[in-house]
Amino acid sequence: MSGLRIAFTAPMKPLDDPRPSGDRTFARLIVRALESAGHSVRIASRFASWRQAGSELPEAKAAALAEAARVEAEWRAEGYLPDVFLSYHLYHKAPDWIGPALSNAFDMPYAVIEASRAPKRATGEWAFGFAAADAALGRADAVGAIHRADMGCLAAALPSDRLYLLLPFLDAAPFQAQHRIQPDASSTAAVRLLAVGMMRHGDKERSYRVLAEALRHVSAFDWHLTIVGDGPARAEIEALFPPHRCSFLGALHPEELPAVYADHDLFVWPAIREAFGFVFLEAQASGLPVVGGATFGVPDVVADGVTGLLAPEGDVEGFAAALQRLLSDADLRLQMGVAASRHIRERHTLEAGAARVTAFLDAAIATRSKAGARAS
Repeated sequence: MSGLRIAFTAPMKPLDDPRPSGDRTFARLIVRALESAGHSVRIASRFASWRQAGSELPEAKAAALAEAARVEAEWRAEGYLPDVFLSYHLYHKAPDWIGPALSNAFDMPYAVIEASRAPKRATGEWAFGFAAADAALGRADAVGAIHRADMGCLAAALPSDRLYLLLPFLDAAPFQAQHRIQPDASSTAAVRLLAVGMMRHGDKERSYRVLAEALRHVSAFDWHLTIVGDGPARAEIEALFPPHRCSFLGALHPEELPAVYADHDLFVWPAIREAFGFVFLEAQASGLPVVGGATFGVPDVVADGVTGLLAPEGDVEGFAAALQRLLSDADLRLQMGVAASRHIRERHTLEAGAARVTAFLDAAIATRSKAGARAS
């Protein structure tokens, strides 16, 4: 099926949110991929249901349902009817009320890409949001998890014929277009390491701390680290690294990043509590091998031992051992870099993503059609 009319919303964060994040990036890529495949995507609402505290969610539900009523009236007046409603990223802190309400009002298929489910939130502060997210999942005709860890959690709440694995993707062309000069294996130049991550307190800062400690374990090797990123924890993070062996570029515009990746030899990022890490896709698209943390979906986008080396999440010694192996073996870096570029080209391009998401939406439509046939 082609030429679908798709209504889209992102309960976690709207597409035009000014704060850069992997979440916003992937939402925008989903829309780009669908439009590139010939579908028509309409942003149904900019409403964000995410709340800092669980006690705020009842108010969020009321506001969301009022927004759904507004959109319903607008669509009916216009005569607009989508083929499918698609919501991106819902969980107990950001349930989706708008998608299910409109899908019920117009008796149309409802699909969700990226949902996570933590049963421990079924009671306590987030019980209201957990129940709301589960209700949305129960209405969904298809749910796409972006990594296997989420699939395992969702399997308890969804029938297997409505749960799909949708691996993430990116627009690889700008990264693949950059010519990266590969150093000769016998070169004595310092190995150029790169890390890209926002500098905020919490998990990002923890990633930087793991990286800094691991680098101290390999201080005898000749390396130089470049860090791209900025944020409220920048002063504390910069203080973790030896200034004579590090360069801090601050925040860069997305169009500047391909050239930066291309000027380095090895991408390094511990990925504490990251869903999968867009930076791993970008690095591999640029032909860089990676050293990363085996967190959630990272093993789904990095082929451990083929396109890079992964260490257990937060394991400083394991991360340092992986670093040491690649710092000491230029031939292995080159081999993994070539494999990384091929890995992205074959599995994670915008074109591959468009095909996967289209097939996913077709499945949602088919599921809804079968349910309607049974009901009649």
